[in-house]
Order: sequence, then structure tokens, then C-alpha cells
Amino acid sequence: MSQTPDSAVRTYIEQHRAAFLDDLAAWLRIPSVSARPDHAPDVRRSADWLAGKLQDTGFPTVEVWQTPGAPAVFAEWPSDDPQAPTVLVYGHHDVQPAAREDGWDSDPFEPVVRDGRLYARGAADDKGQVFFHTLGLRAHLAATGRTAPAVGLKLLIEGEEESGSPHFRALVEERAGRLAADAVIVSDTGMWSEDTPTVCTGMRGLAECEIRFHGPDQDIHSGSFGGAVPNPAAAAARLVAALHDEHGRVAVPGFYDGVVELTDRERELFAELPFDEESWLRTARSYATHGEAGYTTLERVWARPTAEVNGIGGGYQGPGSKTIIPSTAMVKLSFRLVAGQDRDHIEKAVRAWAAEQVPAGIRCEILFGSATRPCLTPLDHPALRSVARAMGRAFGKPVRFTREGGSGPAADLQEVLGAPVLFLGISVPSDGWHAPNEKVELDLLLKGVETSAYLWDDLARNWRTAP
Repeated sequence: MSQTPDSAVRTYIEQHRAAFLDDLAAWLRIPSVSARPDHAPDVRRSADWLAGKLQDTGFPTVEVWQTPGAPAVFAEWPSDDPQAPTVLVYGHHDVQPAAREDGWDSDPFEPVVRDGRLYARGAADDKGQVFFHTLGLRAHLAATGRTAPAVGLKLLIEGEEESGSPHFRALVEERAGRLAADAVIVSDTGMWSEDTPTVCTGMRGLAECEIRFHGPDQDIHSGSFGGAVPNPAAAAARLVAALHDEHGRVAVPGFYDGVVELTDRERELFAELPFDEESWLRTARSYATHGEAGYTTLERVWARPTAEVNGIGGGYQGPGSKTIIPSTAMVKLSFRLVAGQDRDHIEKAVRAWAAEQVPAGIRCEILFGSATRPCLTPLDHPALRSVARAMGRAFGKPVRFTREGGSGPAADLQEVLGAPVLFLGISVPSDGWHAPNEKVELDLLLKGVETSAYLWDDLARNWRTAP
């Protein structure tokens, strides 16, 4: 099996660049804002538009899948090689709300190119990064002379990611047979910088809860009863104070059970990144770093579990004083989870720990919301190596590795389908996701196209999945 020739790929991309950008601009003009009910017809129009373009690309199977919310788009193109892996590409076609008065220099849904950058809502998050796969696939076919991709290729492009993907897991569970794949490529992410191409190898999971403290049946006079009955607000404060030890570690017993520790190689790779901590602090609008002892800032954000206080309240909040013992208080906590942690175990551990912090006379109610599992792909996984090689060929420089501290629907795909998740994105921090003047660097967008063109052949040559 011959390797996709670089020159043929680049020539094809250059020849089709203008039409590709025109098509992307047409898609970006559709205001597919999933959070706004009045834009529901636009989200449907966006799905239909993408389905049509995927048919034009050559996918023999293209379907718009309805959900109780916004529609998703599914496409499938089998390989003619029975031993080739099957890859599922994930992205989303909905976008964040945007209006000119938010601070945009131009209409957010009328794409414009300035100084080599395409400005529009969705340019980077996520229509641009979904759409580069269409030209990349065509370049792959043209350069290799194939009539089908070197791998079995599937796409799942959802329509509710910007609204929290409320129906996504149910959709994946319902359609798991159709979505079955050996690996998942998520193109809803970014890289370190324009000069430092990177591949993300994992994301943290998330569990969150609200703890409600109930004391007296009503607010009572602190002079008549203070010092003689328990105070819910004080109980909440003591619980928060007990959440971490003096080394910044989460003090909940069992919290670190099963945690997959960073390898020495991973720590070396993180340390190679050109990280400017002072600049990072300015971006965070903060004045000092803080966290678990023994770990760098990047290690804390990407690869260590955390517990954060997201809110705390109780008692009188108005001007002046009101000398009471409040009837209730509350704390909102969130836990970022890493590979090896089990969300059910975390919930049980937090419940047991919280019960020990509450004094007699205070009733404690703990409400957990839905949780997201972490995902992590080992550095030596053959699919990850293919992504890194393909990106390295496109960018002409070494590719480094990162993780992400946040969470997303990728973990649902990993858990339900039992397939590793790989991240392929070309967006950079300056692209302004969710902000006014969102943009994508056109040179990087075309590098994404080129990476996609190389990837399918590399996977087929280096990862055989059937006997």
C-alpha cells in the first residue's frame, strides 16, 4: 500500500481552495444557534445543508437523525479493505449566540476575510473544523486514486453541543450499532499555538453536586439562640474548609482511588511546551498559581483531579446587618476527574465525607447532577501515532502532546462505543470561541484539510484490526 503523496494532496487542496471556502462561508451564514428556540429552523437548515454537502463529497449513506432537540447528521463510507479500521469523526454544527452589538466588527453571520483570517460565528467552533474533513477526504481519494476511503469512515455531527448535548448520550446509545468504530476522531478542539502543533490525548471528566444544610425551621435571633444551637452557614464554611489538606490535595477519603498517574514521559512532554506562566495568569485574571503540591500548573489543569467550590451561600445577604442564625445554607461543588476515577465511587465518597462534617442538629441534603467520564488515549496507541504523523506531515514540524482540563461529549462516545478518542483540531487560543469576532486562521484551516488527507491512509497502513 503506497503512501499518499504530499505534492498531490497539496496541489488538489490549492485547486479546490476557493470553492471550499465559498461553501464554508455559505454554511456559516446559517445562524444555527441551538440555545435559542427561535433558531430551531436554522439548526435544522444547517443539518440539511451539511447532509447535502456530504452527499456531494461522495458519502453513499447520509442521514439526518432527529432527537427530542436538534438534529444530528450521520454519514458513512465503508472502505473496500475488510482489514482496515473504522473511524468515527465527531463534531457539531450548532453555534453560540452572536449579535453585532456584542462587540463584533462585522455581522457574525456574514463571513468576512481579513488578513488571512475568516471571521464568523462557527468559523473555528465548530463548522470550520468539521468541514475541513470534506476537502481532506476528497484530496485523499484524488491523490491515491481510490474510489473509497482507506478506512471505513463515519461522521456524527450533532446539533446541541453548545446547549450541553442534552440528548447526545441517548442518541449514541440508541444508534450504537450504526456508530460502531475502532477509533473516534474529535474535531472540536485546538492546538497550543500557530507555531506549535499539538494533539490532545485526554480530557478530564466532571461530577458536580449541591449540598444543602438545614438547621432551625426558620431564621432565629442570634442574641437569644446564638452559641446554643448549630448554625447551617457555619457548617457550610467548615465543610468547605475541610475540602483540601495543607498540600492542596482533596481530603475526601478514597478520592484518588484508581487515578492513572502521569508517566515520566508525559511529564517530559508537558515540560517541552513553551508555557509562560505569567502570561497564563494574566489570561486567568489571577495573581498567583495554587494547587496540589508536587505538580506543575499544566499537570494540575490537565492530568490531576480537583475539587472546586463553585458557590456558597446562606443567611442574610442584603445591606447592613441582620443578626440571625440562618435556617439554611448551601454549597455547590464540582470535581474534575481523571482516567481511572469512577464517578459512582466519587459520589459515594463525597456523601460519606460530607456526612462526617455535619454537626448534630443540621440536616444535610446532597444532590448530584449528571456526570461526565474522563477519557485518555495512551501515547503509544497506533491511532494516536497516526494522528501525530499526519499532522506532522502537514505542518512540517514535530507535533507535541497536550491534554484538556474541561469536559465534553467525547467521553460518552468512548464509554458507549468502547473506542479510544483522538483529538484532531487546528484552532488556536486567539480564535475567540464563544466571543465576539470569532475567527479561524485560513493557513491553519488548510493544514487541517491536509492532515485529514494524510490520516486515513496512515491509519490503514499502520493499524490492521481484523484477522
